[in-house]
Amino acid sequence: MRLTLPLIALVLAAPAQLQAQTMHYPETRRVTQVDEQFGVKVADPYRWLENDVRTDAEVAKWVADENALTNAYLATLPGRDIFAARLKTLLDYERFGVPVKKGGHYFYTHNSGLQNQAVLYVRDSVDGAGRVLIDPNGWSKDGATALAEWSPSEDGKKLAYAVQDGGTDWRTVKVLDVATGAVSDTIEWVKFSGLAWAKDGSGFYYSRFAAPAAGAKFQALNENQQIYFHKLGTAQAADPLIYATPESPKLGHTAQVTDDGKWLVITTHEGTDNRYQITVIDLTAPKPVPRTIFKGLDYEWSLAGNVGGTFYWVTNKNAPRGRIVATNLYARSAEVPEQELVAQGKDVLDGASLVGGKLLVSYLADVKSEIRRYTLDGKPDGVVPLPGIGAAGGFGGEEGDPETFFAFTSFATPTTIYRYDVKTGQATPWAAPKVAFDPARYTVEQRFYASKDGTQVPMFIVRRKDVSGPAPTLLYAYGGFNISVTPAFSATRLAWLEQGGVLAVANIRGGGEYGKAWHDGGRLANKQNVFDDFIAAGEYLKAQGVTGKDQLVIQGGSNGGLLVGAVTNQRPDLFAAALPAVGVMDMLRFDRFTAGRYWVDDYGYPSKEADFKTLYAYSPYHNIRAGKAYPAILAETADTDDRVVPGHTFKYTAMLQSLDLGPKPRLVRIETRAGHGSGKPTDKVIAETADAWAFAAKWTGLTVKPVE
Repeated sequence: MRLTLPLIALVLAAPAQLQAQTMHYPETRRVTQVDEQFGVKVADPYRWLENDVRTDAEVAKWVADENALTNAYLATLPGRDIFAARLKTLLDYERFGVPVKKGGHYFYTHNSGLQNQAVLYVRDSVDGAGRVLIDPNGWSKDGATALAEWSPSEDGKKLAYAVQDGGTDWRTVKVLDVATGAVSDTIEWVKFSGLAWAKDGSGFYYSRFAAPAAGAKFQALNENQQIYFHKLGTAQAADPLIYATPESPKLGHTAQVTDDGKWLVITTHEGTDNRYQITVIDLTAPKPVPRTIFKGLDYEWSLAGNVGGTFYWVTNKNAPRGRIVATNLYARSAEVPEQELVAQGKDVLDGASLVGGKLLVSYLADVKSEIRRYTLDGKPDGVVPLPGIGAAGGFGGEEGDPETFFAFTSFATPTTIYRYDVKTGQATPWAAPKVAFDPARYTVEQRFYASKDGTQVPMFIVRRKDVSGPAPTLLYAYGGFNISVTPAFSATRLAWLEQGGVLAVANIRGGGEYGKAWHDGGRLANKQNVFDDFIAAGEYLKAQGVTGKDQLVIQGGSNGGLLVGAVTNQRPDLFAAALPAVGVMDMLRFDRFTAGRYWVDDYGYPSKEADFKTLYAYSPYHNIRAGKAYPAILAETADTDDRVVPGHTFKYTAMLQSLDLGPKPRLVRIETRAGHGSGKPTDKVIAETADAWAFAAKWTGLTVKPVE
């Protein structure tokens, strides 16, 4: 964000406390917009900041002025350059993706260290030399055009891949000839889609939306998603429509082809709540027609694999922590009968795959991965050995393939790729990175603390072994959409830990760490539990002497940005600094833009009175209260974020800056040519993180020194 823009008046010669008192924020025009909802008059004085920065000159000027002010302030922080230099070193290590095996070839991503984007490689044998298939680092001068989703054909001769430009959720799909490198075919307006190849490699299935109106690409609601089939070598206009629900425009659809190539499985959803409708198409039938086998959008249904007409599913039907059932699709009864194979247990069933004739089932046991094996009739068959306490993911492959791959990571363990031999049960490292740090210097512990209502909430605490007593602490959480925050290595967080800072990760309600009940306990009318859990985490860290007065900084992104904004309003006294990123800040208008309509499963409908009252009570934009001393705030967003449109953060920042909230700064960092997070180039990650850690260090008293 080192932009050469005109600087707003700013006194730089005083300590930060005094700087903030004399800081002059950009003038932000207020309007008299007032909406009456259910008898409540809701002011929205910064409605105009919702406009697209690309098409509204006034918004563009506001962004330039805010960035100039923020960058001028950040340039005064002594830790900024130290963090940036160290982050460059820490991120300069090899990073591998989990390989996908097709046609005897192994496809995987690899970043040599400081490449802005990961490169796609292929090996012709499991231990052979890799060769470059796609290197996106030359696609744009600023490195902000990324390789997104990709999928090889069954024989490994073709590869469909998606291009993501500037962080947007929109994708352009192309096809690569693996042998020659020739690129062909172009598919536009793809979003939230898989790329599912037909067994014979003649083409692939994909999901798309209609082209948005001119100027509405980054803000228009995403409705009427449809599934098409693209036959190689033909124009997109000729692609036949496979499945759509025009009578229900809010439904979204994704497609997958079974490993045997005989079935197309269509997963339909309306929101984000893992409640699906499943439709299948028998591709071997003379006239393939859709057949909905699980109706009603009531439960989760995730396909682990199939053997002929017997399908194996992960579901939470009658099992809030998950179970595995089998169905016979050749049964032509009105209701497809379900046979339970693996019953619900005390731990959360997090996923399953059918590989090498076995069911490999992933569980979360107090937020830590366990991988258990089962035979196809549901009998326990041992476990997959993991190298420690952490998180494991992957395990893709086909029913008859004897090998699969998985990634393992933990807070002090860089992501390592393992090959797993299903027959022998042995896991061996396939790609192990080397990072410029000593994991033996760090300690990771899991504690449980009581929330406001007595609920026990787990929290990981990571620090250097020589750090004892109160220390500057970064508290992170997410708390939404059934997403579990599992242990994971982060080179960017390591830069904070090296300096003597503490990392705390709270597994608050709203996530999926303990199944449906944990999720339900933090959504809709229960959303306040999420904020109470997070506040209780901060209070616990102080009570236990992990951190002290004016040493606690909080961070969260997206739904976590909402979390940070809400708790800052509710308990500004508890935190020294706050880092809300790409947050949902206006809870009364979130469903009017792009993917926002999907989030009603977690947040509710602003148009319904009961939901409105709940949302209005915690909406960050609407609940900033003048006269209270707020922590130092550095909000973050990006101009091409079309997941949570940047207007959320723009309006929130304008409101913060308009009120008397004490002497600490309230700034916003607006990245250019970036989106919600995916595809962000490494150099932007370094600059963004250095700014955040330097800001947090300043306001928590962390002394930043060069690392030898």
